[in-house]
This record gives sequence, C-alpha cells and structure tokens, in this order.
Amino acid sequence: MMWDQDDIRARFCHALSEMYKSEVPLYGDLIDVVWEADAKAVQDSQQSGASQMLNPDDILPSRHRVERHGAIRLGTAHELATVRRMFAVMGMYPVGYYDLSLAGFPMHATAFRPKTQESLDKNPFRVFTTVLRMELLTEKTRELARKALEQRDIFTPRLLALLDIAESQGSLTPELSAEFIANGLETFRWHSKATVTQDEYEQLKAEHPLIADVVSFPSSHINHLTPRTIDIDLVQRLMLNHGMPAKERIEGPPKRVCPILLRQTSFKALEEVVYFKDHFDSYVKGSHTARFGEVEQRGCALTRKGRQLYDQILEKVNLKAAEKGLKGEEHEKLLKHSFQEFPDSLPMLHDLGLAYFLYRLTPLGEQSSNQNTNNSPGSQPTILLRDLVAQGFICYEPLTYEDFLPLSAGGIFNSNLGEASQSSKLIMNADPDLDGFQRLLGACITDEFHLYGEIQRQSLEVCRQKLQLNTIA
Repeated sequence: MMWDQDDIRARFCHALSEMYKSEVPLYGDLIDVVWEADAKAVQDSQQSGASQMLNPDDILPSRHRVERHGAIRLGTAHELATVRRMFAVMGMYPVGYYDLSLAGFPMHATAFRPKTQESLDKNPFRVFTTVLRMELLTEKTRELARKALEQRDIFTPRLLALLDIAESQGSLTPELSAEFIANGLETFRWHSKATVTQDEYEQLKAEHPLIADVVSFPSSHINHLTPRTIDIDLVQRLMLNHGMPAKERIEGPPKRVCPILLRQTSFKALEEVVYFKDHFDSYVKGSHTARFGEVEQRGCALTRKGRQLYDQILEKVNLKAAEKGLKGEEHEKLLKHSFQEFPDSLPMLHDLGLAYFLYRLTPLGEQSSNQNTNNSPGSQPTILLRDLVAQGFICYEPLTYEDFLPLSAGGIFNSNLGEASQSSKLIMNADPDLDGFQRLLGACITDEFHLYGEIQRQSLEVCRQKLQLNTIA
C-alpha cells in the first residue's frame, strides 16, 4: 500500500511539535499566545458584536493552525544527503539556496518543503536546513569539528533501514510509517550531554557560536519551531504582556495593507544546562544557548522584479540606519517611510508584476464556461487577462510566500559590529557555493521563483481551458 506523503508529513509535524513542547515549555505558551492573537484579529476583522470570542480555527484556512517551520543545523555531507532522503518520504524537497556567509555565518542552506499547491494547502511543514562550510573555518577549528562529527550518527539504524525500504519498494505500510515517524523524531531530539569537552566547546564557540551548536551534540536538535499568525504585531505585544523575553523588534518588511514575504519575531534563546565530557569520561555541568521560540506572519510571494525592488529599498534603509545609528522606533519609522515606495494594493502588485497570483473563474466565469453565449469570452480566440478580470470572468488571490527571506542586507549589519575577527573576515569574503551544496546534498535544488511561476501559469491555463480560449495574453 502506497503511503500518503501529505498524511505522514502532517503526522510527523504534529509529533515534532509535541516533542518540542515537552522540551521547551515556553514554546507551548507561544502557541497559546498566537491563538489568542489570531482570535482577537479575527474578531476585529469580522466586526462582530458577539460577546463570545470567535474561534480562529473555524474561520482561517485549515493549514493555518498546523503550520510550522523548523530549523536544523547539520555538519556533514552524509547528514545532509540522509536528511534529504528522510524528507522525501514526507513529500518535502529542497527549494532555494541561501548563502549565509553574507551574515557572517560559516554555512549555507536550503529549505525542504512541499512543492505543489495542493500539498502546501494540506500541510505546509517546511524545515530550513543549514550545513557547515568546512572551508570557512580556521584550520584548528576545522580539524576539531571534523573529528567530533565523525564520531556521531544522528540517525537510528532503524530509520536508515526504513529509508532503504521506502526507496526500494516505493511504499511503507501504516505500521512502518509509524516506525518512521518515531525514529525520525530521534534525529531532532535534544540531548543535554555534549560529545565534546568544555575546552573544545569553548574553542568552537569562540570562532562562531553556531559552530559549537552544530558540532557539540549527538543530534541535529530543532533549534526553533515556528507557528504562523495573521497579526504578528499583536503577538509581539501579547508576548511582552505575558512576560516572555521577546526580541526588541519584528524582522522583515513593515506592517502593510498587503503583507509581503515574511515578518518574524521570537522569544530570546534560552540558556540551558548541558554536560560536557572531561578527560576521565565523566561529565561536568555547563550551559549552552541556542534554542528559541519564533513566530511568523507570511505575506505574498514576490516575483523577481518585486524581490529586486524589496532588496533595493531594504539596502537603502540599512545604509541610512547604519549611518545615523538608528534603532528601535526611529529605525521602524525609517523602514515604514521607505517602504511607501513599494505598492500596497493587490491590483497594483498584480498589474505591475510584483507578486505571484493564483487565478480562478468567478461564478460568472464558471457560468460562461458551461454555456456558449454571445457574451461568453469563449466566442473570442484571444483575450487580454486584464479584460477578463475587468469583465468579471476571472479573479485572483496572492500566492503565499512559502520560503525564507534573502540575506541581502546581512553584510551591512555585520560591517557595523566593530572589528571583525580573522574568521569572520574569512566567512564574509566567501562566495556562494551552490554547486558545492548540491554535491553534498546529492540532488539539485529547485528555484523558488520557478515554482511560484508554474503554479501561477497552471492556474491561468485551467481558466483558459474552461473558457475555451486559444490564448490569454
């Protein structure tokens, strides 16, 4: 019996969320805050006079409440290639390449996620997956990292066997699917016992804290699991009201009528007790800071033209903020003022080709597709899309941005952090290495712009066929 990839992805995502909730109780509190914010936002948008709070789960799309993105950090080609095989069982594939050296991180990344609109609508679980770039580490740290990573295996033997079964037989029984989920969780479970000594940990951390997080533990623990909200500004206020250690500002574009790309905030990373090996194979108590709680609000996916405009505006904001030392409210005012240059209505985003859209027939369009009348657009071989929209035959809605923000401004931030270390300079002078990442991955990465463009094109093609048109121009 062929397994349902959407179902196993949904079940794995739920199990991972429950595991993370038990490991980081504050994450469970964050889920409650997000529900509270969404309920209030829904209540306000409905302009309801009802005394009883509306349930956002009754109104928002079904994917909304279960939506999560996770983030993991890997160290080797074997880990990356095996994670790729693991996510493929769940219908998740590598989309997009992220060069994190721009932000001073010695790593690069992709996101594993569903690729079709149907699968995204069912469960859009996605995992941002980074891997160390060994060539960007200093020689001493590189050798220590290699030695530590060679001594660990983040996958259970049973998981590896199940991957072989899935790939060779093309199926997993319900019983094997349950085993797959249970064993897959172990890859992402937190372990408080480090695999390095405290001196080795401090050496890794001194070069970059993320290196220590990747190398020092026996698993690729989830370092955050992110719910989605419809009002991140309200979530930010509620986090502070509930006494959560929220970060100072929301990352991403400012609040808009038509949200674009991605806005994120979080509670700050927790200091957690860990135990380091000593020279007698005993453990000594220490601490580690890495895991935090993030929340996001997703807007519409931008075209290459839209992304270029976004990056240009953001770069100007960062340069001006750095020159004038703007922070907090002053930075937010500059951001909001600068983004007035970016159109903020769906018709303008559509007509200027700044965002991707999903096309559907209106009730009038559906009626015309079933009738051959003089008023039907089907009586014309070719018609302009704008005319079909203006005449009420086709409507559109923005495609959700399913990926992660570019780091075009990362280098600007880092250049204003004071004197960079030798290792930081090595990292920030590096070039992207998509080919090298794909060799580690053992597969090609899908371009996210191509995916959005295909979904848009296919939706318009369905409309064309139903309206019996030769061409929609």
